[in-house]
Amino acid sequence: QVQLVESGGGLVQAGGSLRLSCAASGRTFSRYTTGWFRQAPGKEREFVGAISSTSGRTNYADSVKGRFTISRDNANNMVYLQMNSPKPADTAVYYCAADVDSSLLISTIASRYDYWGQGTQVTVSS
Repeated sequence: QVQLVESGGGLVQAGGSLRLSCAASGRTFSRYTTGWFRQAPGKEREFVGAISSTSGRTNYADSVKGRFTISRDNANNMVYLQMNSPKPADTAVYYCAADVDSSLLISTIASRYDYWGQGTQVTVSS
């Protein structure tokens, strides 16, 4: 199995910056698309962005496009979510997830992902 552990969450002021990390186990992790999702209380888990394996292709939700950046370091089994200029609306629990499907399409649907981290809380203050 692939095990994922998020870190880097916490309290940040609006307009600041924060970087979330996702550490993965297993050498096969580098073959998987890795997504970032978030969930606020009372809401469904929503897609934030994702990055493919070796191609480095990315996809972002419109709500974060231009502010958040996803990158990966396959040599160290790490994926990052750089959050620039976060807003209070970005407050949520953030999860990283791995999709073992080799499709060229990066899925934005949470149910398509096979492995999930435990989540890390991000709170953005005004």
